[in-house]
Amino acid sequence: MRREAVDKQKGKQLYEENVKAVYKYLFCLTHNADLAEELTQETFYQAMKGMDKFRGECKISVWLCQIGKRLWYKELEKKRREIPVAETMEEGAQETGAFGSIENDYLLNVEKVELFRMLHHLDITTREVMYLRLTGELSFAEIGSIMGKTENWARVTFYRGKQKLMKGREEWNNG
Repeated sequence: MRREAVDKQKGKQLYEENVKAVYKYLFCLTHNADLAEELTQETFYQAMKGMDKFRGECKISVWLCQIGKRLWYKELEKKRREIPVAETMEEGAQETGAFGSIENDYLLNVEKVELFRMLHHLDITTREVMYLRLTGELSFAEIGSIMGKTENWARVTFYRGKQKLMKGREEWNNG
């Protein structure tokens, strides 16, 4: 009984110290607050079940984010199997009703769409750093920690990604 109380206290402390970082990371991946919250809760549940698997080779926050990422990939795979693309497109057209709102949304978000299109062309590591910094508003230290690298590595990767985006934007506008 005493051991359970100690484990419960450790779990509570683990949660309190890392929940913000895990949520921010998952929000960056999902771009959906509700899904990020759900995955964050599942991440801590899985972490507590598998705490004996943590070997201490990285920061606990990195380990938690790895669990969260794995859960996100499982969620993507599940959704990919459940919803055929044609059905998704039909439902989207029915839900919006009028194409005018789609056009307005597009015009309002054209720069954001352009940015994400250009981000898509970056290598996966640079893209993830860019997402974490731009949409998750994480510090370079947090990004470095999540990626298992240094803060300086995160800064350099972000800077190089930004340079690639600027070059790509110039070529896109001139071409």
